[in-house]
Amino acid sequence: MRFCKILAVTALVLTPGLAQAVGFGLNVRPQFRTEITPLQNGIYEVKAIGSSAAINYWCGIGDYAIRTLGVSNSQRIYIARAYEPGVRTVQFSLTPPPGADTNPGYSITVKRVGENMSASSAQNYCYDNFMDLDF
Repeated sequence: MRFCKILAVTALVLTPGLAQAVGFGLNVRPQFRTEITPLQNGIYEVKAIGSSAAINYWCGIGDYAIRTLGVSNSQRIYIARAYEPGVRTVQFSLTPPPGADTNPGYSITVKRVGENMSASSAQNYCYDNFMDLDF
């Protein structure tokens, strides 16, 4: 009975902290890691390390654009060359690709040239705690 009382008190004390914990108990936080290679004509190639989820690529280019290139949060980032499964890279540009449809879609993808979002929207995917596995 004494053990149950101690357990109940401990649970009451720890519950508020655990409720605010992110990823409690699993220690499984997505590791969004990418390699960015500047190419010619303002093209940046993003290679995903680990997951090839679309948000990994957007996180990489958004963070690079804001932190390294110093672009404004509202700067649009465009897909210049779509995802290639064998190579696992996507090429992005800060200018729209010629002749591509640049109307943003409703889903996060790296499979359509011209798909775009703001630099801050792309960078915000770095802070997602859950990564959907859309290969």
